[in-house]
Amino acid sequence: MAVFDVFLADCPARTTLSLIGDTWTAVVVVALGERPMRFTELQARIGGVSKKMLSKTLHRLVDAGLVSHPGRGAAYALTEVGASLLGPIGALVEWAETHTDDLLDAV
Repeated sequence: MAVFDVFLADCPARTTLSLIGDTWTAVVVVALGERPMRFTELQARIGGVSKKMLSKTLHRLVDAGLVSHPGRGAAYALTEVGASLLGPIGALVEWAETHTDDLLDAV
């Protein structure tokens, strides 16, 4: 396994973290972890996301190889690599649930 320096601008790990660290990526990955879904199903499942932002997020995930989408009208599904994100995202959700009060108190 390669070791990366996340302080370098061109670090592959940093690029990956910026992809999965936005507002909607983790939510979309978790939703698709439940089952493959069509665009309208995802939009109904994920409260507060606009059509434009969901579309942009899905395009980024497909381009990154985390989500597959065979074509218009087909369901979006996690790839094997995308599904491997469910564990780390789940750990982050648990951390957030544990520390939400601390974080809100600090604001």
